[in-house]
Amino acid sequence: MTITLHLKQPPSVPLEAEVLSPNTLAELSNSEIRALIVHHGKRQVPLEEFFDVDGERSDDLVIHGELKKVRWIGRAMSRGSITVHGSVGMHLGAYMTGGRIEVHGDASDWMGAEMKNGFIHVHGNAGGQIGAAYRGALAGMKNGTIIVDGAAGLEVGMRMRRGTIILGGPAVDFAGLQMKGGTIILLSGAEIRTGAWMNRGTIISMKPLQMMPTFAYANEFNPTFLNVYAKQLKQYGIDLPFAASQGTYQRYAGDLSVPGKGEILVWQPV
Repeated sequence: MTITLHLKQPPSVPLEAEVLSPNTLAELSNSEIRALIVHHGKRQVPLEEFFDVDGERSDDLVIHGELKKVRWIGRAMSRGSITVHGSVGMHLGAYMTGGRIEVHGDASDWMGAEMKNGFIHVHGNAGGQIGAAYRGALAGMKNGTIIVDGAAGLEVGMRMRRGTIILGGPAVDFAGLQMKGGTIILLSGAEIRTGAWMNRGTIISMKPLQMMPTFAYANEFNPTFLNVYAKQLKQYGIDLPFAASQGTYQRYAGDLSVPGKGEILVWQPV
């Protein structure tokens, strides 16, 4: 049986609700779920003060409501699913190691920060620092997949080591900042400073980019590894071109100021 939560009223200050995770709720009765403690500013209050709760003992969680001030949903989850109908607050899916999160709305900053595995799909826009390393940490996401249908904010994929981030809309400045590995796919391009100080990894853009002078043009080709990505992304309705008959990718190497061994591939249609 699915556990369903309906937000009674939006919190007046950020609500820290890391208990909203299949790892926490899967073995609890309805009354135990309602009694879980969340942090509303300096107050510690039971979950039922903010949510109506239906169901119990399930790996599948559905949340309804305007959750922009509800933070840490799905923190470190390793199993099950979370489906959000509405917009959601900061740190969604941070540190997650497995499971699936789907948001029918927008997401805020630090989504999927330092995640080790799992899948997140946001059908709206997202904030900054998607899949990034927290301040002072050396590595961001280490595996998993994040898809955002809309636009995203600053520093997407900052210091990410592995995994894949796909943005349907444009990204703001510093996409791929200090990347250490992994792949970022920009279906609508990005603003400026893309790939700044990247060490390794791949950024793929379907739109022209304003390249930094520390990236050197290398060659023009159709990477064979894109065939694998294209097949994987088709299940999400994403069409990633790779055939020579459609066009080619211009490859830029950098960031040479580090010096780095990353690459930015920019699609050039026929």
